[in-house]
Amino acid sequence: MSNESQIRDRVLRGLALNRTPGYHFTGNFLDFSFDQVSAQEVHMRMDGGPHIDESDGNVNFGALAVFADIALASNVRAGHTSATRLATVQMNLQFTGAPLSGRLHAGSTLQGYVQNITSQQGVAQVTVTAHGKAVCYGSGTFIVLNPPKGVALYPMMLRKDSDAPIAPLNESELKRDERKVLQLADTAFAGMHKGDAFIRRFWGFETHAITHGASGKLRNGPHVGNRVGHLQGGVTMGLGIATAEKALPASWRLSAVTAWYISPGEGRVIKARSKIIHHGRLTSVVRTEITGKNNRRVMEMVTTHAHRIE
Repeated sequence: MSNESQIRDRVLRGLALNRTPGYHFTGNFLDFSFDQVSAQEVHMRMDGGPHIDESDGNVNFGALAVFADIALASNVRAGHTSATRLATVQMNLQFTGAPLSGRLHAGSTLQGYVQNITSQQGVAQVTVTAHGKAVCYGSGTFIVLNPPKGVALYPMMLRKDSDAPIAPLNESELKRDERKVLQLADTAFAGMHKGDAFIRRFWGFETHAITHGASGKLRNGPHVGNRVGHLQGGVTMGLGIATAEKALPASWRLSAVTAWYISPGEGRVIKARSKIIHHGRLTSVVRTEITGKNNRRVMEMVTTHAHRIE
């Protein structure tokens, strides 16, 4: 089966899974295996492949961010109910430089709750490994929220690889929004023939360098939304990283990212703007601001980058 056929089947299978409320298409498309979930410990798996790999064979940073975000949040959610709504307050990821390829494993643990505040905010840590080596260390803080007015939240389906397989939908039975998602995938295939990563085209990352930085954007929609229709937090981080990377020459590689989630990712177009705040001989630092509807700030992000070995 060709890469396009594999990805198309994955999209149609993700749409089939998405007809059961409680999760979102982004997670169903990436197809995590929730091998163990408790407040104390979470173990998850995600397979790389043509649907999320970059041209160098490494998993896209945005896909990794979604994986880490869901793993960290699963610790906090497990202490409540599987229908509980959480919002990411802050997340940071430190990369080791080891290859981000093949099957990725995430192991996360709950560190506790922030004390003496009026909200419930849980803190968790995660380690992501591939080929038996740590590729990323991270942590995140998540706040427990009520659903938006008029939105009912259902329990999340935590599928495992050992569960019965779900058949992809037939194109003839697609609903309007589902057909739009498939059309976005079909459009993204054209980019693959030019050497672009499918996932960047599918999620709609558009980035370009500007003086002392870069700008980026994506069109919001069900292919990148979370359970309440806002831009999924890991995808938001992925857009920020892609824009920050564009601010620097290809000789630099991302080494760490810290992001503060300020407001929901709402609006038809989500924009990012990066500014280089330090450009040294061995390390560089980029600040990125992401905005949504009415130019409302969605995220503040700082990334560090290290010079590659030539």
